[in-house]
Amino acid sequence: MTRIGFHASHEQISPRQLLVDVQHAERAGFDMAMCSDHFSPWSTRHGHSGYTWSWLGAALATTELALGCVSAPGQRYHPAVHAQRIATLGQMFPGRFWVALGSGEASNEHITGDRWPDKEQRTQRLEECVDVIGRMLDGEEVTHRGLVTVDRARLWEIPDPRPLLIGPAVSAASAARVATWADGLVTINQPADVLRDLLAAYRDAGGRGQASIQIHLSWASTEDEAESIAHDQWRTNVFSEPVNWDTETPQAFDLMGEHVGLEAVRKAVRVSADLGRHRDWLAEYADLGFDDLYLHFVGQDQAPFIDAFGEHVLPSLSD
Repeated sequence: MTRIGFHASHEQISPRQLLVDVQHAERAGFDMAMCSDHFSPWSTRHGHSGYTWSWLGAALATTELALGCVSAPGQRYHPAVHAQRIATLGQMFPGRFWVALGSGEASNEHITGDRWPDKEQRTQRLEECVDVIGRMLDGEEVTHRGLVTVDRARLWEIPDPRPLLIGPAVSAASAARVATWADGLVTINQPADVLRDLLAAYRDAGGRGQASIQIHLSWASTEDEAESIAHDQWRTNVFSEPVNWDTETPQAFDLMGEHVGLEAVRKAVRVSADLGRHRDWLAEYADLGFDDLYLHFVGQDQAPFIDAFGEHVLPSLSD
């Protein structure tokens, strides 16, 4: 059965309010939740970027939801320290925490002052980090010298079960590559033919586990308001790679966003005041073969969205 999750966007909402929101989402009937892990927002209009790992501990402790995040080891996060973070949450909340390990974006990683590598080197660095983290979660003492360096690192808290290490992918090629190590797949909403090819590439390459999708959406009581929210909040998030990988500051994203119209935003965000239309869109993602749908309402006031979808959308999808 398809499960429906809530996405907590740290770039857009303060961690204190997001904790209230995820608790609200649980009461409204959402099955699970996920969150972002950024050092800075995509736009100065977003205006937030709390520390994900502190928030995750509070969210797991004050709900019964399974939670996960998309995170990038290798530059801002040393893989051994990352393994300790993952293991601690996994040990405290058995079976309820997962992490998707990606190669990162310059907007978060440039803060170290280190050179931002090209895409292939970032992918190789990620794969080294995945190997280090996985071996440490299995209880090994790890020494590694490559694009990252680890010296005799061992975890003293071993989680049981081991938290799932999920592979994020937005193309068929990246889906096939993460299939070699991932315990599951997560992607974002894209055209149906792209998603179909992406899922096929993951499974054909031996990919296992659940297939999840994060769906950016905008809903309000009127179409004009739904469009206004989407354009205000998400016009800086419509750029494809390498622009979204390599741009370093919210101010730069804002400058590019000045030239983005509503039609471009509609290609990245499901926009409608009609809850039935949203139900149909979500059902289409389930029909493509996605097990878990994480809903990201791109506005900053989450309460009306949580209430409306909890009452009118989630029950019909469960049925």
